[in-house]
Amino acid sequence: MNIGLHVADFTFTGGPATLAQDLTRVAVAAEDGGFTKLSVMDHLWQIAQVGPPEHEMLEAYTTLGYLAARTSRIDLLAWVTAVVYRAPGLLAKLVATLDVLSEGRAYLGIGAAWFEEEARGLGLPFPSTAERFERLEEALEICLQTWGDSDAPYRGKHYQLERTLGVPQPLRRPHPPILIGGGGERKTLRLVARYAQACNLFAGPELAHKLEVLRGHCADVGRDYDEIEKTVMGPLDPGPDGEKIDEFLESLRDLAALGITHYHGWVPGVATIRPLELLAERVIPVAAAF
Repeated sequence: MNIGLHVADFTFTGGPATLAQDLTRVAVAAEDGGFTKLSVMDHLWQIAQVGPPEHEMLEAYTTLGYLAARTSRIDLLAWVTAVVYRAPGLLAKLVATLDVLSEGRAYLGIGAAWFEEEARGLGLPFPSTAERFERLEEALEICLQTWGDSDAPYRGKHYQLERTLGVPQPLRRPHPPILIGGGGERKTLRLVARYAQACNLFAGPELAHKLEVLRGHCADVGRDYDEIEKTVMGPLDPGPDGEKIDEFLESLRDLAALGITHYHGWVPGVATIRPLELLAERVIPVAAAF
């Protein structure tokens, strides 16, 4: 099992003046410690689960471009892109640009979006749930076409593109891996089976059932279930002196037994670097053997 780092909170002790340096230290420590993915949220206001909306929040793809220049091995992605915040043609270009400038380390993490207050506050589109899922599928089709061999027009219900030209193409071939966030059984997991290289679910009593639903969708579309990377997101808290690590490793063993191959999490006090060091020393090497 691999371990990834999600940076969800940019309210560091030094404030905006030292945020770039603090973020660099976090990214370098994660890469040096063996974390395989580094992600940021695609939010413009802080979410309630982390802090008040007035706390610092950086735009995702600008931040990922910065992180591409500060790292050399770790995969980079937005966990996950809100589909209605950017036109799909622009999104395909953003991810391709990130992939080229990171020398082949970009993922497209994407979902149907959920933070209506943020969208309304900043004047961004936020249609109904049904329409957001329609737009999500069209965005996936547009990205794949733009990253492929055809620059033909795209005619969808919500998006019309006269020429899906993408130059330069991403370095990863056939395209940057796609991770679709969410566990909706009728829509989200169906899209995972059809389009994605990775899913993202949450640990809990329904996890085994969600995986079986995904397996069923894969069978329906003729997809190899084992091709899809199964990821779980949750907290990564070793405790101040590592006292929570043994219990955490037990939970990772249980997830691995279900077929989860990547655990992605946020780390309390990440800017102090010490929790990242504890995870690198005592969790990542053990989890790699699961």
